[in-house]
Amino acid sequence: MKRAIFEFKPDARDSSPLYVQLARKLGQAIRDGRYQADEALPSERLLSESLDVSRVTARKAIDQLVEQGLIVRRRGSGNYIAPRIEQPLSRLTSFSEELHQRGYTPSSRWLERAITAAVPDEQLSLGLSPGARVARLERLRLADDVVMAYEVSVLPQSVLPQPEAVDGSLYEYLTSIHKAPVRALQHIRALNAQPRLAEQLGVPVGQAVLFITRVGYLESGQAVELTHSYCRSDYYDFVAEMRREGGAA
Repeated sequence: MKRAIFEFKPDARDSSPLYVQLARKLGQAIRDGRYQADEALPSERLLSESLDVSRVTARKAIDQLVEQGLIVRRRGSGNYIAPRIEQPLSRLTSFSEELHQRGYTPSSRWLERAITAAVPDEQLSLGLSPGARVARLERLRLADDVVMAYEVSVLPQSVLPQPEAVDGSLYEYLTSIHKAPVRALQHIRALNAQPRLAEQLGVPVGQAVLFITRVGYLESGQAVELTHSYCRSDYYDFVAEMRREGGAA
């Protein structure tokens, strides 16, 4: 790494183990933007030599930051700053579009692409009659090979009769068939990851994740997409700009 490593001096007043202090210092440098997403970190050897700490201390500090989602390990390559997505709430974009705009490479790990019966909440959200069938797309969403979210998208069968035709971006495919949503309603809340979800996202059981429900509509008002997304909260920020109209300051 060409950039100079930050200065680290143990705080004698801090009773925390040395690796915790180092992890805290490095984590703050990452949050402050000193390192860019996908940037390689110095090796554990270089960290230990430059900061005058043992390699065990450097390794345990890195381990802690991996657990916090700030660093990802790539086998045979080294340690890298984890991608982080800042998604505005004022415009309707796809996961792939957001990643491309930020210089990441989006991909999907498909778990299911099938036609199934719509369950009651899907019927309600999409305005479908009982017994209606839907295309169900279940996948893990990745940025530069890092799992960012688990996602299930449901669309009326009349909109997507062949779900296996979707290979990459769902919105890109819907645009090609003139069925892309032009507006959406989105609800966001936090929940704790249960064992199956935690395993899929690569997080500890019970860790908070962002649960997002989105219903997308055509210009005509027809609901064409219901998507449930479970996003790693350590990788996602949602940003909303608010304006006060009239009234006193």
